[in-house]
Amino acid sequence: MIKMERTLLVIAGPTAVGKTACGIEVASSFGTEIVSADSRQIYLETSIGTAVPSPSELSRVPHHFIQTCSLRDPYNASRYEVEVVALLDSLFRKHDLVLMVGGSGLYIDAVCHGIDDLPPADPELRASLLGRFRNEGIAPLVALLKELDPVSYDRVDLKNHMRVLKALEVSMQTGRPYSEFLSARKKRRPFRILRIALDLPREELYDRINTRVERMMDAGLLEEVRGLVRYRDLTPMKTVGYKELFRYLDGELSLDEAVDLIMRNTRKFARKQLTWFRKENRYTWFHPRDTREIMDWIRARV
Repeated sequence: MIKMERTLLVIAGPTAVGKTACGIEVASSFGTEIVSADSRQIYLETSIGTAVPSPSELSRVPHHFIQTCSLRDPYNASRYEVEVVALLDSLFRKHDLVLMVGGSGLYIDAVCHGIDDLPPADPELRASLLGRFRNEGIAPLVALLKELDPVSYDRVDLKNHMRVLKALEVSMQTGRPYSEFLSARKKRRPFRILRIALDLPREELYDRINTRVERMMDAGLLEEVRGLVRYRDLTPMKTVGYKELFRYLDGELSLDEAVDLIMRNTRKFARKQLTWFRKENRYTWFHPRDTREIMDWIRARV
């Protein structure tokens, strides 16, 4: 009998495309387990707004990194990389094929390629920079980034204050440009990696997104958000679905306006996810309902 090479199969794609259902079908067929690659489903306190798989879905196939840490516990791609690689070492003792399913491109890349070891955060410097942003806005911080790290200035989304603050924090803390830490050197993994991505015609994807938001509201998303007000300043609560309903609770938006904005921002987020995955030319793309073709593609390679 020929032993299969240890293989990590990534199933990626935009939000609401059908990754969970597809992943469960594939994992069930191959008798294996799923590692979630969703940077928000990892939190204990959230479920509706992060579209955590249902109890019936979770019961069909063992899942990992679903609601495993608290919003109060800082979590990032570096920690995810370390913990997932350690878990995979254990899972590959039981399975030759393991699935990673999700839409967080940075988390997926952290496991597939590795990410650079950044210095520990300096809470005082971070608080100082955040205070300056709140008092002065983003413009002076962007100007400072251009002075300290022109490469990051050219690369990062200058409208995303969290990205700008991160680059500044590392540059000021270490005396070295943040861009120097992003060497893009890929780490070697003791397993093979296959990647597929799911997509739908744009209008169909948008319809699925709108329907999902309606179902989240029917399932009690507003009540979930009310219960998370004390966490609203934490980074995970800047997620689409939560930030808009916080604005409703503050009286800035009507409920209908907030729901419409959730739909619009989710569609925008899906486009960003698609752009991320299309930049990686190792993905083979499928319609999420083409389960038979996906199975045949996997069997031909494992």
